Amino acid sequence: METIYTKTAPDAIGPYSQAIKVGNTLYSSGQIAINPATGKVEATDIEGQSRQVMQNLAEVLKAAGASFDNVVKTTCFLKDVAKDFAAFNEIYAEAMGDNKPARSCVGVAELPKGVLVEVEVIAVLD
Repeated sequence: METIYTKTAPDAIGPYSQAIKVGNTLYSSGQIAINPATGKVEATDIEGQSRQVMQNLAEVLKAAGASFDNVVKTTCFLKDVAKDFAAFNEIYAEAMGDNKPARSCVGVAELPKGVLVEVEVIAVLD
């Protein structure tokens, strides 16, 4: 096992790693909309938070020598699926580009720091 860490993504806010690499598989922790430069959640809407989440994931993937092209599975958590699903999907699709990994997207009652979205990925490394 190898721990993946980058200063360009938020530090873990608990006893966990940004990601763990096992063989050629990368498992990320869920990323929320924390700006790594300030350590704070700055965006208040689903669009802004989704963009920050996907940027944070891009940085974790980059630290492991990967990109969204390597992602094979995502799990997405939305505080308000009925309201935010379409807007989240647009930003998610932009970030993923041509890649269409398997995905679960679930509604949840609450997320850390009161955010609206959290996403985790599994990626296969080259």
